[in-house]
Amino acid sequence: MSVHDHHGMGYRARPSATLGGAMAAWGRWVAAVVWNLEHSFERARADARPEEDTRVRIFVIMAAFCVVFACLTLGAAHAALLAPRGGSGAGFHPGALTRADLVDRNGRLLATNITHYGLYIDPREVWDIPAAKAQLRRALPRISASRLDKVLGGERRLIVLNGLTPAERRVVHALALGGVTFEPEDRRVYPLGTSAVHLIGRSDTGGEGVAGAELAFDKEIRAAGAAGEDFQLSIDLRVQGVVENELAIAAEQVKAKGAIAVVADVQTGEILAMASWPTYDANRRNAAPEDALLNRVTSAHYEMGSVFKSFTVAAGIDTGRADMNTLFDASQALQIGKRRITDYHATNKVLTLEEVYLHSSNIGTSRLAVEMGGDVMRDYFRRLGLLDAAPIELKESASPPKVRKWDDSTLASLSFGYGIMVTPIQYVAAYGALVNGGRYVAPTLRKGGRPNAATRQVVSAETSTTMLDLMRRNVTRGSGRFADAPGLRMGGKTGSANKLVNGRYDPATAVGTFAGVFPADGPVNAKRYTVFVLMDEPGTYPRTGGYVAAPVVGRIADRIAGFLGVERKADRWSTALGEKIPEFEDVEGDGR
Repeated sequence: MSVHDHHGMGYRARPSATLGGAMAAWGRWVAAVVWNLEHSFERARADARPEEDTRVRIFVIMAAFCVVFACLTLGAAHAALLAPRGGSGAGFHPGALTRADLVDRNGRLLATNITHYGLYIDPREVWDIPAAKAQLRRALPRISASRLDKVLGGERRLIVLNGLTPAERRVVHALALGGVTFEPEDRRVYPLGTSAVHLIGRSDTGGEGVAGAELAFDKEIRAAGAAGEDFQLSIDLRVQGVVENELAIAAEQVKAKGAIAVVADVQTGEILAMASWPTYDANRRNAAPEDALLNRVTSAHYEMGSVFKSFTVAAGIDTGRADMNTLFDASQALQIGKRRITDYHATNKVLTLEEVYLHSSNIGTSRLAVEMGGDVMRDYFRRLGLLDAAPIELKESASPPKVRKWDDSTLASLSFGYGIMVTPIQYVAAYGALVNGGRYVAPTLRKGGRPNAATRQVVSAETSTTMLDLMRRNVTRGSGRFADAPGLRMGGKTGSANKLVNGRYDPATAVGTFAGVFPADGPVNAKRYTVFVLMDEPGTYPRTGGYVAAPVVGRIADRIAGFLGVERKADRWSTALGEKIPEFEDVEGDGR
C-alpha cells in the first residue's frame, strides 16, 4: 500500500509522535532565540556599532531580572493566598501541629497553637564561653545552669531550652552571640489559664492529646485542624465562668477540702459547665499541687447521702409500690438484724411518702427499699447508670466500686446513699433521667449531644412528672429551701454523708451535696437544666448539703438563667406560698 493510500484511509499520527514533534519545535525556537541574541553582539561589533551591543546586553539582563521577579511574586502570592492552613503558608515550619483550636459552644477560644522556639547552641562557634553563659543566664533566668554547662562544654550543636516565647527569643537574639540559633516549634496554649482546665485537659509537646477533651477527641481535633476548622465542645464559657466563680467563693467560705459543680442539659446530656476545685493553670501544670490535678467530677468517688433518696422514691412510685399518700412508720427506729436505723431529726410519727422525702427520713426510704427487694433496686440502679462508669467521652471517667450484696441491710443503706460510691458525673446523668421524662441520656461534651445516641427508659414520664413536683416542694417547703432562686421554679434534693476513714464513718468528716433542677414545672420534655454541687469535707458548721451546697446551686441558677433563656415566673409552689417546714439536716448519723 502506497503512502498516498495511507493518507486516503484517514491515517492519524500517534499522540506520542505529535507531542514529540511539538517539543522538538519548541526546542528549535529557543535555540534560534539564543543564537540570534548571541550573534547580535557579533553583528554589532562587526558593524562598529558598540552602542547597539550595550543596549542588547542591558535588555537581556533586564528581561532575566523581570522573569525572576515575576516567579518570586507568583510564589509569594500563592503561599499567602492559596496555601491551606497548616500548609506552606502563614509561617509554616516542619513539625508544626495540626491540632484544631478548641472552642466552646459559642465559638469562644479554649485552646490554640502558638509558635514558640527551641534554643540551640553550637559550642564550636561560641567565641567566649564564660561571657556567653553569663549573658544567657541574665537574659533567661529559667534556663538550666547544668544543661547550659553541658551544651557549652560539648563539641556539637544541641538544644538548651524548649518553649521560648517570641519575646524571649528577641531578648536572646539581641545578645548577638555566636553559635546561638533558634528553631520554631508549635506549642499548645490555654489562654483561659485555670478555667475549665480539668475538662479541656492537655496535649503533649508532640501534639498528642493526653488528658481531658484533648485526649477524648484527639483524632477528631487533628482532623479538624488539618481541614482548617475549629473543634467545638458543649460547654458555655459564660456558664462555666459563673460556676467556677461561685464554687470557689463557697469552697473558701466553708473551708472545704475540695468542691465540685456541674451544669447539664437534661434533654441532650450536654455538659454546659464542669468545675473541680481546687484548680490550676493549664500552662503551668508542673507547678500545680497534686490535689489540684484530679478531676473530681469524673474520677473521685463519694457516698453522697440523701440525694439518693430521689432514686429510691422514684423506683417506689414507678413500680407502683408507693404513691404520695402511702404511709411509712417512722415513729421508732427500724431494726434490721443487729442494726438500728434512725432519723437524724426524728419526727416520731407515721409519714406519707411526700413527708418522707421532705423530712429526708432514713427510716421511710429504708422501709420502701426493703419492700421492693434487691432485684428491683439493682435493676433500677443499673438502668440509672449507678453501677458502671459514666459513658462520657472523658477517659478519666472511673468505674465505681462494686456493690457486693443486696440484702436488706445493704438495701436500707443504699436507699439513703450509703454503701454505694459513685462519681459526680454518674450522679448527674442518673438524676437527669428522673427529670427529663424518664430517659437515661449519656452525658456528653459534644455540642448538640451525641448524634444517634441510644437512650433507655428508666422510669415512666408520669413518674418523672411526680418527681419534678416533689423536688419543687422540697425547695419551697422542705430541706432545700436555700436553693430557691426568684422566678426559676427550682427543685432538688439535699444530701450529706460522713466519710469512711480507716473502716469507720468519721463524724469529723462530711460531704454536703445538693442536686437541683430548673425549671421544675412544665412538660417533662421541656428545656430543663440540672445544677449539681458537692462540698468535700467542709470545715465549718453546719456541714449539711442544705447549708453548704444548696445556696451555691441557687446562686448559680440565678446568674445563668439569662444565658440559657429561662423565663422567670411564679408557680403554685413559689416560696411566697405554702407553709414552710424547717430544714431537717440529713446527715445519716447512726442510720448507717
